Formats: sequence, structure tokens, C-alpha cells
Amino acid sequence: METERRLGFLPRDVSDQNLGYDIESATGTGLLRFLEVKGRVEGAKTVTITKNEILTGLNKPDEFILAIVTIDNGRTSVHYVRKPFDKEPDFKATSVNYDLVKLLSQAEEPA
Repeated sequence: METERRLGFLPRDVSDQNLGYDIESATGTGLLRFLEVKGRVEGAKTVTITKNEILTGLNKPDEFILAIVTIDNGRTSVHYVRKPFDKEPDFKATSVNYDLVKLLSQAEEPA
């Protein structure tokens, strides 16, 4: 939320609504950004993404951002991954584990 505010957007926490993302962020131009936030401690190998989150990312590819917050000795770093998913999860899956290093290799500075 703090990062989105610092970028000049108007974020709103919607994590309790099970929408497939945690933050709905207004751009000021009438457009919305949808951020799914995942916190991981330094050294973590994977990040778990729910089927609903993946489908939301695939259905709204230009508006969806996977925000990975890494935590190292109490310090946090925010990484934005745009278009993080290539395909829908298996019909029987409820979540998918993704390789954190590979996701972070696609990350960019928040913007």
C-alpha cells in the first residue's frame, strides 16, 4: 500500500473479498491496477499462488501485478512482476508453487 501511494496511486485493501488480488489501486485516470502481494523471507525457494490469483492475472494481464515483498533482516524490498503467468493451472489444482528466483528474475522496480 505504501509503495502504491508513493507512486501516486490510490490503493485500497480488498484482500478480505477473495477477488484474486489484495490491492485495488486507482491510477487517477479512471483505470485500476490489481496487485497480489506475496511476502517471502530471504532464502525462500518458492511462492504459492492460488488458482483464483493465477486466473485473475491471466484475465487482466495489463492491469495485474504480482508484488513480491522480500524480507531480509527486517528490511523489505518490493518487486513488481507483470504478466507472471503463462498458462492456467490444472483443473484439479487449488494452488501452484512457483520458483521464487525465476519470478524475481522477471521483476522490475515498482512503477
